[in-house]
Amino acid sequence: MEVRFHRLAAREFREAQKWYESRRTGLSGDFVTEVDRALERITSHPDRWPIYWNRFRRVRLRRFLYSIFYSIEKADLILVLAVAHVRRRPDYWLRRGRMN
Repeated sequence: MEVRFHRLAAREFREAQKWYESRRTGLSGDFVTEVDRALERITSHPDRWPIYWNRFRRVRLRRFLYSIFYSIEKADLILVLAVAHVRRRPDYWLRRGRMN
């Protein structure tokens, strides 16, 4: 199954990596590993998580205060709409679903 990031979600992911690395050397690698694990869970069982809004689903990272919001676009395509901090600006990313 293919995973694509919305361009703004990709930017959020990069910015979060930079922030964690600025806090402690190597912490960004831990963040990336955690996101990779979440994406593996999503691609293995994309329907596992309940619908959060409309057709969008959410997976919370286990170690970091971030969620991955995604949609199942096709049987073989997952679109990541946001890599969002759970305590900042809830649902700001919803407009991205209309840009596809």
